[in-house]
Amino acid sequence: MVSQYAGAAFAKQLFPLVGSDGVTALRVGLSALLLLGFLRPWRTPPACADIRRLLLYGVTIGCMNLLIYRAFALIPIGIAVAIEVTGPLTLVLLSSHRPRDFGWLACAVLGLWLLLPLHANAPALDLVGVACAFGAAACWALYIVFGKRASNASGGNVVAWGMLAASVFVVPVGAAHAGRALLAPAPLLGGLAVAALSSALPYTLEMIALRRLPQKVFGILVSASPAVSALAGFVVLGERLAALQWLAIGLVIAASAGSAWNAGRGQA
Repeated sequence: MVSQYAGAAFAKQLFPLVGSDGVTALRVGLSALLLLGFLRPWRTPPACADIRRLLLYGVTIGCMNLLIYRAFALIPIGIAVAIEVTGPLTLVLLSSHRPRDFGWLACAVLGLWLLLPLHANAPALDLVGVACAFGAAACWALYIVFGKRASNASGGNVVAWGMLAASVFVVPVGAAHAGRALLAPAPLLGGLAVAALSSALPYTLEMIALRRLPQKVFGILVSASPAVSALAGFVVLGERLAALQWLAIGLVIAASAGSAWNAGRGQA
């Protein structure tokens, strides 16, 4: 998470050069090249039965990246990730069906109500950015589901194949937006750093974790994402959140960690 959100904060500094879609194209496309070069997955090609799983995994990665970077361009990183993390949270709650989890659901709803511009004291937020963050939340939930299904495919080279599948449609979207500016030295070198920090390294580590951890335990670990991303936004970009927004983020984190912990205990 430290690697991913430090890279995301750095990526936001590149938005004025090529836009959020352009940075997404650089991140995903260069990540695919890095992973293909290091892992050389063609030595263990996927079985025919695994191709559909890998395609679903890759498409989800691409959509999640496009949506969350569009959200980053319009609202603070910490707030965008606090909304995005409700995707894994919803996944855990749907798989639990425990009465006590309604308390964590209420905690999450309260956090979102405080965070979003739904009451008089709420700081203003761009509604398109909020919608993109919720779209990324849905993609994150699907990423966990499809990642778990694909985690044992292709000899452990799932991330490389998934990023390649994602790049097939993300790179054209970014190229249509930014054009030849993508090949300028500054965005290209910056995109390489973002690709390593925000995609190649964290996605590889996440896939290792998904192979070794139950899906619900994974949800506990990602619950700290809003705090890590908000701190990255503050340190790298100087994004300052109001006290009410920090309280809202804390409630979302508590709901995510608490519900995942209960689910994990039940699973054990």
